[in-house]
This record gives sequence, C-alpha cells and structure tokens, in this order.
Amino acid sequence: MRKQSGRVTAVLALAVCVLWAKLLPAQSDENYQSSISKDYHYAFGDNTPFLPSQALTSSGRFIEPSRFPSAAHCGRCHEDTHREWRQSAHANSFRAPFYTKSVELLIKEKGIESTRHCEGCHNPIALFSGALTPGSKLDRSFDEDGVTCSVCHSIQRIQHVGGTGSYVMGVPSDIVAADGMPIPGEASYDEILAHPDRHSRAVMKDFYRTPEFCAVCHKASIPRMLNGYKWLRAFSVYDEWQQSSWSQETPLPFYKKDTVSTCQTCHMAAVDSSQDYGAKSGKIRSHRFLGANTAIPAFYGYREQLDKVREFLKDAVAVDFFGIEKESPNRKSTPDVVLGEQQFNLAPGETITVDLVIQNRKIGHSLVPEQRDFYECWVEFVATDANGKILYRSGYLEPNGYLEEHAHSYTNRLISSSGEFLNLHQVWNTKAKGYDNTILPGRSDLVRYRFHIPPASHGPLAITAKVTYRRFRRSYTDFVFQSSRDFPITEIASQTVMLNLGPNQRKPRTDQKTELQRWNNYGIALLGQFQYWQAEKVFQKVVQIDPSYADGYINVALAQYSELIENKKEGPDGVGNMSFVNAAYEKYLPALNALGRALQLSPRNPRALYYQGVIYRLQNRLSAAAENQKLLVSAFPRFRQVRQELGYVNYLQKNYSEARSQFQALQSINPDDLTAHYYLSLIYRQLGIKEKADEEGAKYAEQRDDPTVGAIAQEFWRGYPAVGDEVIPYHVHGVSITKQHPSTIGGTLP
Repeated sequence: MRKQSGRVTAVLALAVCVLWAKLLPAQSDENYQSSISKDYHYAFGDNTPFLPSQALTSSGRFIEPSRFPSAAHCGRCHEDTHREWRQSAHANSFRAPFYTKSVELLIKEKGIESTRHCEGCHNPIALFSGALTPGSKLDRSFDEDGVTCSVCHSIQRIQHVGGTGSYVMGVPSDIVAADGMPIPGEASYDEILAHPDRHSRAVMKDFYRTPEFCAVCHKASIPRMLNGYKWLRAFSVYDEWQQSSWSQETPLPFYKKDTVSTCQTCHMAAVDSSQDYGAKSGKIRSHRFLGANTAIPAFYGYREQLDKVREFLKDAVAVDFFGIEKESPNRKSTPDVVLGEQQFNLAPGETITVDLVIQNRKIGHSLVPEQRDFYECWVEFVATDANGKILYRSGYLEPNGYLEEHAHSYTNRLISSSGEFLNLHQVWNTKAKGYDNTILPGRSDLVRYRFHIPPASHGPLAITAKVTYRRFRRSYTDFVFQSSRDFPITEIASQTVMLNLGPNQRKPRTDQKTELQRWNNYGIALLGQFQYWQAEKVFQKVVQIDPSYADGYINVALAQYSELIENKKEGPDGVGNMSFVNAAYEKYLPALNALGRALQLSPRNPRALYYQGVIYRLQNRLSAAAENQKLLVSAFPRFRQVRQELGYVNYLQKNYSEARSQFQALQSINPDDLTAHYYLSLIYRQLGIKEKADEEGAKYAEQRDDPTVGAIAQEFWRGYPAVGDEVIPYHVHGVSITKQHPSTIGGTLP
C-alpha cells in the first residue's frame, strides 16, 4: 500500500511539474506581449503586427526570441547538419552585407516597419519578436543565425502558396509533452535522448518534405502597402517548378521526366554523415541548400560550400552551336548550314551569323530564378582566327569589372515611376520591367551572333560560347562595399567549334535521338521568340527524323495555331490562353490534323488532348472541348491551364456552378491567378453573390497589368538602347562591317 501511495505521489508530482512548466511560459508570454505591444508601431493596421509579410503566429502574438532553440543547441546532436547549415544561404540570410545593405536602403526610404515584408523569410525571429519597430531595444544576437533550425522546424502549417512568408509559426520547441503539447524553449539533451519520438513530433511534420513548404518563401509579391502603387509579383520559383516536367502535375512541357523531383530532391539531397544523431543508414538530408549563391561562401571563406555550389551549377544548361547563316540578299528562314550535318565552305571576306541554342536542361525552375535584377548570368561569345586575333566578341568584362552592355543576359531591369533604372535592388520602387529574360525548365533560347571574317584572316576559326554566372552584378557589390571587389565568376557550360576557311566536312552522323533533340530544341527556341512559321518548318523536320515521335506533331500543331491567334486576342488583359479568336473554322484544320496524327501514334496523349480541346473551343465546339478537358482534369487535378480552359468553356456554356468550381480549384493551386479573379467576379455576379463578385473584381483590378507602364518602358529603352535591342525577342548580336565597336574586335586572346 505504501509503495502504491509513493507511486501515486510521484505521478502527482510529475503532473504538477508539467503543469507548472506550462503555466510559467504562458505568464512570461503574456508579460512579453504587453511589454512589446505598448511601444510597437502597427504601421499597417491594428492587430496586424507582421504585415506586409504574410507570416503569422498561431497565437497571433509576439514570440520572445529566447523561446526559439538556438542553432548551437541543435548542433550538439546534429553536428553534420549544423556544419552544413552554417555555410548555407539560410544561415546567412540576414547578416550578409549583400542583404543588410539593401535593408538599410529600405529603412532609409520607408522606415523599419516596411522591412517586415522581407524578414518574414529572411529573419523571422526579428519579425515575430517585435524587433522591427522604431526604437526597439531588443537584443538582436539572433540576426547572426538568420533562418535558424527552430524557425523552419516550428512552422505549424502553410496558409497558402502565395508566398512572401505565407506560413503560420507555432510554439518554438524541440520536444512535446506526453499529451503532444509543445514545451517552449530548449529541452535538456537527456530529455531529448530519453524521448526521441517526442523530439521528432516537435520538430518534424510531413509537409516539411513538400515543395509547398518551400513555396511559402520562394515565391513573393510586392503589395500596395509596401510600394504605394499596386500588387506586383516579384518572383514565382514554385510556380515555375509546378508547371514544369519536374512536378509531373502538367502534361504541357516539351520533355518529360521519369520521376517527380521536388525542391528537396535537388536542394536537400542525401549526403553521408558519421556524426549526426539524425542520420539514417549513414545518410542525412543536406542542409547546405545548394543553389546559386556564390557570394556568401566567398565573403565568409566557406571554401567547401563554394566548391559544392560551383559543382552544383556545372552543366545545368546545354550549349549547342546549331547552325550558320551567310549574308545573302534573300535570307532563309532557317540556317543555311546545320553544323555537323552538312558540308559547307567559308571564305575570308564573308559575313556570317551563328545560331546558338541554349537549353535549360537540369534546373526545375528558371535560369536565373527569383530576384534576377541584381544577379548576372550571361553568354560570353568570342570568335578568333588561327593567330588568336579576335574577330568578334560579346559578353566580356570591361576593365572596371562591369559586364559590357550588349551582352546577352538572363536578368531583368526594374524601373521606377519616373523611369529611373533601379540599379540597387529597390524592388519597393518598381513600377515596370524594362527587360526580363530567362529560360524556363526544359525550354531553349536562341542567341544569334553576326560577324565579318576579314579578308586577311587565317583559319581555322575558333568560336567559343560560355554561359557564365556571377553573384552579384558589379554595380551592386560596388554599392555594398563602396569599393571595387571581385566575386567568383562561374562557368556553367561551354562549347567550342572549329571552322575552316575553305571546306568544312560533314561530321559522322549522330544518333537519331541526338539529331532529333537538336532540331526540337531549335524549334522550341523559335516558338519562344514568336517565330511561329519558322518553328513549324523546324518541327516538320523533327517528324521527318522520327515519324513515330508524337510530340513532334503536337509541336507542329502548336506552332500552327499559335501563329493564327497571335495579335488576334480578345478578352481581358493578362488572360492569355483564355482569350478566344473569331477565326474561320477551316484555319484550324491543319493543326487538328497534326494533333490527330499524334493521337494515332499515342492514343489519349494528354498534351495532344489539351491542345485539341483548346482548338475545339476556338472553333466554338464547346461540348467537344469540355470532354477533352474533363479527361485531363481527372488525370492531372493540379494542371492549371486545364482548370482555366474547363472553367472558361463552362462559363461560355453558362454552366456557372461548374465554372465556379474549376476557377476555385485553380485558386487552390495559385491564389493569385489573374484569370480566376476575372471570371469568378463575373460568375459570382451571375449567381447573385455580390460580395464575392466585388472581392474578386477588386483583386483583378489590383493585380492586372497597368496599361500605363508601356510608355515608361519605352522611354527607358530610349535611354538604354542596348536594353532596347535585347527586348526584341528575335534579334542579332553583332556589328556592321563598316562600323565596328572598338572593344569587340582586334585584340589577341592570351
């Protein structure tokens, strides 16, 4: 009886301790909330302390910084993980000068309150602690750890995939009680080792392994409350992935992957570990989060991280010298010579244009992603004769380290309302983009270089093209450090061809797959530059190479119908493929015939069925269009374009309830879909739901393109003619024979 009584006493004592442990933090949290709230500047509305960031806390209250277990605490058991994380962009997301300099600029122009927009992702502890208010006296030693372990591992749920911190932060803890309630702060190591299951329940959730978890920060917008103008999309890395072959959630990509690859597949690959309690079979998920940030490891001297980033970037794109065009009165629509496939002659005194195809083959999003306005990725091109004399070059660095202005770059140019070039990443002042160039996953870009072969030249000619990357632009690092400072330049991919002055023999025939892919990539690049007629001819060549290649016929149809609808769009601005064309029924028959051939070769091919359905809708064959798209919605429930199509077809048929269902499903995939906002505003009005109609109409009005920005962009092009040249999709880099830019010719390569 005494033993049982003692056991009961012990249980009661433990229960009292647990209860006391819960009550003390609650009282402390209440005191902290009161002390912060009284002096906090709620700049963007009462009871909305964290705007413009979309991030929230589960309690709606501030969180004391000490509640977040430190990275050093986690590193005691997770030694390898901590070592990798310390060198990552996540660990240095706030303290790095490349970021803090931008924050200082924002504070100077807009006040510290506006930095809440950024810190929901770059420094969540600063946001949730209430440190981002004028006069804050909080100890900000947490700045050194940026996105620390307990930030990601305390997120309770995802609000939506709109980004800009669209998550809910729970109670930071590294262990839960027996009833599953999180115990705030740092637990003892003995307690964690005694209850590893409760530690795991505290720090791991299934959605952490999903791309949507990454989307809460790797997708962002600039709201009106930050820029004083209107809602603008900043970047959409998640959307780029979700609409690529990597996700396998859409049948539209030109090429197909065998398996799904998520953000974690590439950026958190399994690596060996010998000193980490979290290792399974000697492996952990890498917390280097390898990407393209070469500046942080270079600045902090993280040599291992820098080497691994460079290796990660290697051959992410493919470079292919596709063909050569010679100057002639009647220029052909495709290269005169496809390199390697034909015999040809070159002679001194001729002028040629080289067609270079660059394919994004290993990246599940755009090249370069996110805020590419202050990154530099460009094509370096040089042609030399046998003596090393430079005949032409493009994409070189000036003596001051700046990239020459005519380089073919994968970047963008942000412009303010006054037409000023925002050279220092002042995204909050953006009104327009004067230039925006990238290559989406699986897509290709065509870059064309024209140069003259002087009469006295000696062969062979060496022509080299490199895709090169630097983080950041030299003008930005000069601003950050107030002096010139070199940062790594990384060669992602390159190719060199040798051209004889005289006969050039045909190379041994490549295998059919390689030949088909070269031509297909060239056609894809032409499509992307709106050269639809030329693209159709190229895709016809593709199906000649392999008459059984179903996607070749789909590409033929895509080129044919794209040419028909170009410049004939009707409907709301920004709707894109939701527009319809009042064209003759017969005009679409060639495209339907090509799709029919694809479906013979590949019955129920989802890509062919989708485009067939689009053409049926354009022909006003709405029932047939709906049948096609219903099949695809069933097979690909997260296929955005088919949700758009089926919603629009039902809208035209006045089947408003079904149209509403499709557009709502579309918003669950992308909350900011402009098409959905527009048609839902009309549909709700038809259904008599005025409040929802007004809400969707307001979102459409806020997010649609501003028609006034075109004039600002045009004025910008006049001031920056090199950018104006690049804006033209199908253009040639080169110099006139009689007026050559002095820095492009005449030197000798070392």
